[in-house]
Amino acid sequence: MLRVNEKLVLALPKGRILNEVMPVLRDVGIEPEAGFEDSDDRRLRFATNLPELDIIRIRSFDVATFVAFGGAHLGVCGNDVLLEFDYPEIYAPVDLGLGRCRLVVAEPEDMIGSDDPATWSSLRVATKYPTLTQAHFAGRGVQAECIKLNGAMELAPQLGLCRRIVDLVSTGNTLKANGLVEIEQIAAITSRLAVNRAAWKTRPDEIGHWITKFRGAVDGDAA
Repeated sequence: MLRVNEKLVLALPKGRILNEVMPVLRDVGIEPEAGFEDSDDRRLRFATNLPELDIIRIRSFDVATFVAFGGAHLGVCGNDVLLEFDYPEIYAPVDLGLGRCRLVVAEPEDMIGSDDPATWSSLRVATKYPTLTQAHFAGRGVQAECIKLNGAMELAPQLGLCRRIVDLVSTGNTLKANGLVEIEQIAAITSRLAVNRAAWKTRPDEIGHWITKFRGAVDGDAA
């Protein structure tokens, strides 16, 4: 339960996106305490230069859950996560334009030329995104059986789990290195500022202030 007099909590994802979001944080006036950018620091919650704001550093998939259920008031996460979970408790008012990639369908190179996606009626797919994947294929009248994997998706066709995967792609190098080819894009992905709707209702001035600041950082006028 979110309490009106508690500190605001901003949830940020570990890894590559954290590195990209740090300049934005500084643009909006947030400076985490020492150790926040050190991957060897095992703490998960950090103070900032602002006494009213703390930051938590968690897995990207968990950011949306913390925001939706009130563990964090705000967060930064990809719209892949927002689309997969589709939490009604989350409002995502600002596209930060970070972490640009795409969610795609890929298959082995040796299937290209003999495989026609227009003829699919059912298929088995390995993915971290079963909800998004099933919805995408259902929209085309295709029944998708999803094998849920949290990583190493590219191994699934090699080891006979399935013939196709749905995964995030940035450069495409990992697909190529594992003999896979992108055949269809499901969605373009960027990181968004996510807001807990209840927090915005109960603390509109504070939450509204940060929405404005992050939007200004994207537009180049954060000051």
